[in-house]
Amino acid sequence: MGTALLYDEEMTRYKLLWLDPDCELERPERLTASHEALVSCGLAARCVSIPVRQATDDDILLIHSEEYLEAVKKTPYMTLEDLREFALVYGCVYFHPNSYRCATLAAGAALQLVDGVMTGRVRNGLALVRPPGHHSMRSAANGFCVFNNVAIAAKYAQQKYGVQRVLIVDWDIHHGQGVQYAFEDDPSVLYFSWHRYEHQKFWPELRESDYDSVGKDKGAGFNINVPWNKVGMQNSDYLAVFFHVLLPVAYEFCPDLVLVCAGFDSAIGDPEGEMCATPDIFAHLTHLLMNLAGGKLCLMLEGGYNLTSLSQSVCVTVRTLLGDPAPRPANLQGPCQSALESIQCVRAAHRKYWSCLKLAAGAPPSEVSTKRIKLEEKEREEKLQRGEAADSKAGITWPQPQTCVLPPVRTAVVIPEEMACPDGCKRFNLSQHADSLSDKCDPPLFHQNNHNGPLESHVLSFPLSLHAVSTLSSLTVLLGKMEKNEICNGLAVVGDVSMAMAPVIQHATSLKQRVLVVCVGGTEVPSHLPEDGTTLTVHISKEAPEEPSCKYYIPVRLKNSCGDTSGFAQAILSVLLPLAYEYDPALVLLTRLPGSGGLNDGAWQQLVSLLQGLAWGHVLVLVQECHKALVKPTAAALSGSPAPSLGRLPAPVVEDFEALERLRVRLQADWMLLRTSVQESGAEDN
Repeated sequence: MGTALLYDEEMTRYKLLWLDPDCELERPERLTASHEALVSCGLAARCVSIPVRQATDDDILLIHSEEYLEAVKKTPYMTLEDLREFALVYGCVYFHPNSYRCATLAAGAALQLVDGVMTGRVRNGLALVRPPGHHSMRSAANGFCVFNNVAIAAKYAQQKYGVQRVLIVDWDIHHGQGVQYAFEDDPSVLYFSWHRYEHQKFWPELRESDYDSVGKDKGAGFNINVPWNKVGMQNSDYLAVFFHVLLPVAYEFCPDLVLVCAGFDSAIGDPEGEMCATPDIFAHLTHLLMNLAGGKLCLMLEGGYNLTSLSQSVCVTVRTLLGDPAPRPANLQGPCQSALESIQCVRAAHRKYWSCLKLAAGAPPSEVSTKRIKLEEKEREEKLQRGEAADSKAGITWPQPQTCVLPPVRTAVVIPEEMACPDGCKRFNLSQHADSLSDKCDPPLFHQNNHNGPLESHVLSFPLSLHAVSTLSSLTVLLGKMEKNEICNGLAVVGDVSMAMAPVIQHATSLKQRVLVVCVGGTEVPSHLPEDGTTLTVHISKEAPEEPSCKYYIPVRLKNSCGDTSGFAQAILSVLLPLAYEYDPALVLLTRLPGSGGLNDGAWQQLVSLLQGLAWGHVLVLVQECHKALVKPTAAALSGSPAPSLGRLPAPVVEDFEALERLRVRLQADWMLLRTSVQESGAEDN
């Protein structure tokens, strides 16, 4: 199973034929630049090429009216003047004699991608298409869009493959009102959109694009709008919305298929979006969606009008779909005040529909929004007085996204000889890397006192067996290989996880690596954990202390230990991931200790998979010999297999839910990505 790429040059063969400042941005180069970038960096060759077909009338009628379809069918035969008159019937759209054919190809490409994913021919994929689709309504073209590609794909998947629940994530900078209208009373489709709104002053300037449009009738709660009420949103703002709104709800919803309206006009440099999120953020957004629905993820291109940021964003997205490590999310802080206000409003509007949001704060007082509107208007006036256009982004620059090629060995395992090597992994033997041991241990980590007896560690004060020292030495060398990016991640079975952690952490920090330590289970606080910022430890356990001992040791106490999947998922999505991303480690050390309270394999695999978005994918997992059964599912997750679905999550245990919220509130003074409301931050907009 691979990653599909759908592209047909035919979709570049239409363009604006008259002067129209509103439509001149939508041009063929959007598609050619994106595809050429994928070809030039070798990504297109790594994808599975699926031919594009035209959508049939029956396909299009899944969403659109017959009258509208018949009207669009006439456009190939219209004169230039007739095309202009026809376009004026709708809003912000143009037609060309080849528009109808290209629109059927765009919709057909989306359906071909769904076919490939649902039949198992590919795991995921991207359809590079134009015209885009998410603004198109049942009987109207709108916003460069003719047919609603993603909406058609959702209905098609439900009818042809019996898909019960579809999640549509729209990260385009414009609100996809066409998708919202298509499913606003349908609880089988969860539609999430963030979009530039500016208190209804940005196109499409609809009242129903605001946070309190939650859906209608049975669909109430299944429409989530996150309005951006100012420009300049950054990576932290985007991630905060994922951590505190989208992901908790998506895991509770439990989709069978995820479709993305992949508009890259929300990236830096785009003249429409005017946002400051860099292209590499889309690697992380994609990664965070890849374990929903068993990995069934389909992205369809929507907007994106700066050819440089568009091409870069497309490339990092495809790299992630292919399984390459995501760039490190550097310089993350907390969401700005305006983003916090939107997050708080959305969570308040949806808390009666989703158990994961039950404890969300109420909406901020109306005077907060009123004050912000006045401040933004004053800021615009000042810019105009200085002769600066409020939307001017001339000269803006950003760094080229970092790329990290997947190393020759993705997953190395240090396991007893009698255990079979899991599929997709390579057994790591110390004897094969003896030359590396001296290179990476200076001074040596272990000192041999007796060639025929036990070895004594300089770190540990008790004797170790020859097997234990061999295992620890193997881990030391393995860490060196990971640092050189010769190996991406690793898995080791050890006799005592607590004992093994100390030399691993010491060696990693000696390489000046920031280490995220995640301990699951255990009856006591792991020892030998630095508190100087060189490591951040998150300890999830029934026996974890109730209070953090310092900023860099975070106990997450769950009453039912880790056996309550809903509570465990909430801890991961809303506490661990924000902490981990803000900390930005160079290595993730994940340990499974005894007493992990019945945590099921699916939840464990979700954790393993989600953590690989950090540290260039450098994750080392330690499991105790009594947990040998974990080797196969852990290795599968490390090797890139999507984690199994957790099923529709019930409400978490009340005590756990309340404890997690108290912990988040206590920590948000030090960790800004944990903030979810304006009351939690008194700072001015950043």
